[in-house]
Amino acid sequence: MLAHLEAENAYTEARTGHLSVLREQVFQEVKSRVRETDLSVPTRRGDWWYYGRTEEGAQYGIQCRTAAAGDDWTPPVLEPGLPVDGEQILLDGNAEAEGHEFFSMGAFDLSEDGSRMLWSVDLEGSELYTVHVRDLTTGERLADVIENTGQAFLTPDGLAVIYTTRDEAWRPDTLWLHTLGTSAAEDVALFHEPDERFWLGAGITRSRKYLVIGLGSKITSEELLVDLSDPTAQPTPVWPRRDGVEYSVDHAVVDGEDRLLILHNDGALDFELVSVAASDPQGERRVLLPHAPGRRLLDVDCFRDFATVEYRAEGMPHAALLDYRSGELDVVEFDEPLYEAYFSGNPEWHSPFLRMGYTSFVTPSTVLELELATGKKHVRKQMPVLGGYDPADYGQQRVWASAPDGARVPISLVWKRSFGEPGAAVRPVHLYGYGSYEHSIDPGFSTMRLSMLDRGVIFAVAHVRGGGEMGRQWYEDGKELRKRNTFTDFVACAQHLVDTGVTDPQHMVAEGGSAGGLLMGAVANLAPELFGGILAGVPFVDALTSILDPSLPLTVVEWDEWGDPLHDAEVYAYMKGYTPYENVRDDIAYPPILAMTSLNDTRVLYVEPAKWVSALRHAGAKDVLLKCEMSAGHGGVSGRYNAWRDRAFEIAWMLDVLGLAGDQPNSAAASS
Repeated sequence: MLAHLEAENAYTEARTGHLSVLREQVFQEVKSRVRETDLSVPTRRGDWWYYGRTEEGAQYGIQCRTAAAGDDWTPPVLEPGLPVDGEQILLDGNAEAEGHEFFSMGAFDLSEDGSRMLWSVDLEGSELYTVHVRDLTTGERLADVIENTGQAFLTPDGLAVIYTTRDEAWRPDTLWLHTLGTSAAEDVALFHEPDERFWLGAGITRSRKYLVIGLGSKITSEELLVDLSDPTAQPTPVWPRRDGVEYSVDHAVVDGEDRLLILHNDGALDFELVSVAASDPQGERRVLLPHAPGRRLLDVDCFRDFATVEYRAEGMPHAALLDYRSGELDVVEFDEPLYEAYFSGNPEWHSPFLRMGYTSFVTPSTVLELELATGKKHVRKQMPVLGGYDPADYGQQRVWASAPDGARVPISLVWKRSFGEPGAAVRPVHLYGYGSYEHSIDPGFSTMRLSMLDRGVIFAVAHVRGGGEMGRQWYEDGKELRKRNTFTDFVACAQHLVDTGVTDPQHMVAEGGSAGGLLMGAVANLAPELFGGILAGVPFVDALTSILDPSLPLTVVEWDEWGDPLHDAEVYAYMKGYTPYENVRDDIAYPPILAMTSLNDTRVLYVEPAKWVSALRHAGAKDVLLKCEMSAGHGGVSGRYNAWRDRAFEIAWMLDVLGLAGDQPNSAAASS
């Protein structure tokens, strides 16, 4: 098998060898836009400011800190390339990665007083991590090493590690407590989940009062609390598990009383927020945010004096502050028509500022801080884009396609204005889609995308059913026995772009990854004539075979998403009717297809795209390529330069398919 994959790689390299100059050019374009030596905005935790920095030529980031000055919560302004007063280097990813082909950081955590640090690493791409701990007062790496973990974090006092392990099917199923300085044989199992449908995760509330154990399948969840004064105490369920009911919990203190804020869908399709007494969580429910159809509540985080709420409405994400007592939402407003705003980097129970992230298709990632006393927004940093980038040179808008059943499917468009507005003339289009797990593809900036936009390509996102863009029903209508809606929605979006004169089939390339790779395989069978090329990343294209095998990672927990073909004949027949490998056709002409995979991928095994590519060729497809990373996992290669080169390979292939391999950035604009 390894020889076969190496031969596929050699064949792909030979078939794309004419693009080697373009690949290097795109890589250099990406590199030239990035400030390679840079620093993140420091985040205050206790008596320290924590930040990460990168250095030119180095693949991985460096984690650092510097002491905070009293009650000043304004983050220090750090200048790239200049020394930081009092800097302590906590972890240099480049030193950790030395001698390894693959390196991925998992956990990174600190004790409450900042005296101990935990981190975990994966050196294969298997998503199994090895945990290490360092005493930051002495610099000594402790003898405690925990192998084959998933999640891992320190107890607030820094005396113990809480971590998860996986079963044979790669499912996180057991939560452990390791007391530092003791042997692994003495580790205590805090909780074990025997049901193969449920994954286990854990975390500590921002109040530092509770350990929360979360158990979840695709449609059902349960959370248990443990008072951190005794982490080994018997966990207490908040609400008993009920099929089809999902909920999440956070801890608040309101008027001196311990309350639990619970976000749930019990009789509330788009979720409702209630407050219950921590001493009696199954007692009286006070409704804080009632269910409102079309307003999909996503997340609630509790702070000392308020909670943050993130939700979706009319296909867009929103962020707001919730008053505990009045229940009023104060929405944080922004001017752009398409954007993403979210709360991030707020570890403290109380501070005068609230950190937010903001971006759009044309606005680089921005770190904001909301001044709670005044409501004023402070821009702490915007990702620099070198080379004279101006957001005004680019446009973004949302248009709507009609699905075969009449559903209106949103499409986001991004383009460079100098090439003309969409629809003014036929332009090359890069159409992206996903459409599973209620995952939304929200507006976001990409420096790599500029290499295509600057050559006149319009980037489009088809927000198909199965995703969460339009609320929970949008997801429900694209899963299990309604999964075909995902595929026909994408085809409808492509057809809309053709019908409105934005592009034509010869100038449209489609892309999707993982479950989005299944989407690519399905539309290749459904409507190959609509696309000039299809890029499928780590594609889930042999779905029926995988979902029939309970011993494989992810299979049993996936039955709530796709259905259970092992025990349900209707589901078997339905999946057999759409899964790409089962439906490769010999009566159609497939466009050029590039499949990307990784040898150590535990989510979508490399055999799926390898079989699919072979079947396509057997059916007569003329231009089908497979590229397999031999030292990587589901997320691809490690290291930023390696990742840029991999993406440059994909971009060069797409430009070639679109007939733009010889074009230079802005060349069409210059000639006009």
